[in-house]
Amino acid sequence: MTDVQKAAGTKSYVGGCHCGAVRFEVALDLSQPLSRCNCSICAKVAQTGTNVKPAAFRLTSGSGALSEYRWGEVGARYFCKLCGIHVYGAGHLEYLGGDFVSVNCNTLDDVDPNHDVKVIYFDGRHDNWMAGPRETPWPIHTR
Repeated sequence: MTDVQKAAGTKSYVGGCHCGAVRFEVALDLSQPLSRCNCSICAKVAQTGTNVKPAAFRLTSGSGALSEYRWGEVGARYFCKLCGIHVYGAGHLEYLGGDFVSVNCNTLDDVDPNHDVKVIYFDGRHDNWMAGPRETPWPIHTR
């Protein structure tokens, strides 16, 4: 990562999957909130994440241990094919500023996404993205 990715407020973090086959570095500003979404895949993998530009993310080992799940035209999610942990995603969405890497912050070493950071919630399950984030979880099911 270059100095450009280390803008004010960012810090380098390392992380990886459960078995250690996949490892990465990422420059993040954890004073900014992480997000949780209630869409089917985010809820099922229990992702707490954030998006960064591709230049702020570097896979340091384990490219051969990754398995890809791709849907539509937006992006892909990458899982360790040895232990099954969802590590990150990548794609392109103009609404997010173009190319992005979506880091599963549950995979960061020495960061507790349940206590060390603020979390905001999105309603992807109901395609309610324009409602924006809120501080409490959106329901998965509506009655």
